[in-house]
Amino acid sequence: MLKVFRVVSLIEGISYLLILCVTLGVISRDYVFIIGMGHGVIFLLYFVLSLLASHRQNWSLGIWLMVFLASIIPFAFIPVEIFIKRELTKND
Repeated sequence: MLKVFRVVSLIEGISYLLILCVTLGVISRDYVFIIGMGHGVIFLLYFVLSLLASHRQNWSLGIWLMVFLASIIPFAFIPVEIFIKRELTKND
């Protein structure tokens, strides 16, 4: 479960950066719908998987909240990646 959440977390972070690139004009606005829809689906998957991972790993509400808030802050998926990697090595 945690490995799947890790992959989705990375994809969600990258898709969020793509949305920001459209906002900044780096990527054409012609792709807003495609990127936005993809990001929306991935964000919902991230939310559900974060709840499931939190439950399985017995994370406190504070830890889950930090992991969830990281999904709306640019580049915050990197500390989440480090945290999940540490959790995976702790469980092995």
